[in-house]
Amino acid sequence: MTKITLLDGSIGQELVKRSGDRATPLWSTSVMIDHPDLVREVHDAYFKAGATVATTNTYAVLRDRLSRLADIADKIEELTDTAATAAKSARQSHGSGRVAGSLGPLMASYRPDICPPPAEAEQRYEEPVRLLSPHVDILLIETMSSVDQSEGALRAAVKSDKPVWLAVSVDDDDGTRLRSGEPVGDLGPLVAKYNPAAVLVNCSRPEAVQAALEIIKDFGKPFGAYANGFTRISAGFLEDAPTVDALEQRSDLDPAAYAEFVMGWVDQGATIVGGCCEVGPDHISELSKRLRAYGHEVV
Repeated sequence: MTKITLLDGSIGQELVKRSGDRATPLWSTSVMIDHPDLVREVHDAYFKAGATVATTNTYAVLRDRLSRLADIADKIEELTDTAATAAKSARQSHGSGRVAGSLGPLMASYRPDICPPPAEAEQRYEEPVRLLSPHVDILLIETMSSVDQSEGALRAAVKSDKPVWLAVSVDDDDGTRLRSGEPVGDLGPLVAKYNPAAVLVNCSRPEAVQAALEIIKDFGKPFGAYANGFTRISAGFLEDAPTVDALEQRSDLDPAAYAEFVMGWVDQGATIVGGCCEVGPDHISELSKRLRAYGHEVV
């Protein structure tokens, strides 16, 4: 029997779907502004499905994104508090679990080419790290697509008193490489230097995850993955100020199919698993059942 941490699934995409609103470049932040009660509803759904971690809806609550896309940078504290309160309230109602504070990429997802260098990124991340740390059990750095991008976030996050998990996104067709084209193995010295508590793969096609984990498992840290349900990251989404409707949801990744991928990662030694974009509560419910059926302890 292995102790497995079961993350939640998509937060942003789930919020967009439940709101019924048209997608905007601010993504789930727009939904949180217009429908704050939905955030708690989504966390409740994942805890009910069996997840043991609630990830705050702060992936895009970053000053550079708020100012560039909507000129609402002055709302960063308010939005962080709204997101953190929803996750903590859901955890309290559920009676157990942990809260992970999401730190997404600066500027845009999957675009390490436009992100600032590590020293500047460190300064930009200091604010969200400071705002999130009092509310969460874990700082979860998500969807880092290059070595430098990972370092910038790590430099700020490790100054907190909370465990830091680093999650990186890999090439859709070659899981041995980050989206920047750099080998996943190039993260090794960074992991050794900044000592995150876990290293994960996220927001990548599930088919690409196995190869990445074979490399990451040698870093000597707890590891795992939470993949997305997109067909692939399209060229249209890499343009300036994209919306999520530029991405296509897969039709072949139902809960049973996704669980097959995840159980393979667990066989590789993964102990932290869950879902990312387009992986919803039904997927997490199936995964929870499958893990327990195989004799694993979900913690």
